[in-house]
Formats: sequence, structure tokens, C-alpha cells
Amino acid sequence: MVQSAAPTVEAFLSVVEPERVDAIRRLREECRARLIGWEERMQWGMPGYGPPGSDARISFNSQKGYISVYLGKSTLDRHKASVKGAAFGKGCVRYRRPDKIDFTLLGTMLSESFHEKGGGE
Repeated sequence: MVQSAAPTVEAFLSVVEPERVDAIRRLREECRARLIGWEERMQWGMPGYGPPGSDARISFNSQKGYISVYLGKSTLDRHKASVKGAAFGKGCVRYRRPDKIDFTLLGTMLSESFHEKGGGE
């Protein structure tokens, strides 16, 4: 799946590759737990989170070769040395193997990105 036409996050989850579905569901749980007050929505063909009435500021996707989490460049720059088993794009971290996702570190990065992007104010 590269860009989904799913109208809801639940519909998106229903077509995620079986070997990735547990990691994607856990990623969603982390987002919902840490991005308090932001709305969950499908935007740009992937699940995203942002303040009510504005574009998503944090997103994730199950792409052809990896799971991508879009957190923003400054958050990723602070944590690049700690992230293992992943590659980086402009503002995103890409995990080729779901079992390499360090959800504790990812949760920290989600929280930092949330506050950096105006969440929790």
C-alpha cells in the first residue's frame, strides 16, 4: 500500500499487510494516547493527527517497503543516533521491519513532536 483511498483509519487498518498490522495498530494506539486533543483522520492517503480544523501534523503509513512515521525534521534530528534498524527521509523515519520499531523511543518522539507542533497548549 502506498497511498490509501480508505475513507477512515479503520478501513485503512483492514487492508494493511498481515505482517505489519500489529505494528500499525500499536503505532495508532501510541498516537491516540500521546496526541491528546488532536483529531485522527485520513489525509494525504494515510492516518494523520492534528488540531481540530487544521491539517495533520503527524502521520504514518504502510508503504511498499516500510512503515513510515512523519514526525518532522527537528524531532528526528535529535533522535537519529538512537534509532536503530531504520532509515530517514525528509521529516520521516522508515522502518523496513516492524519488529525493529522501538515503541518506547517512538513514543518519546511522538510526544516531543506533538509539543513542538503546538499540541498540549
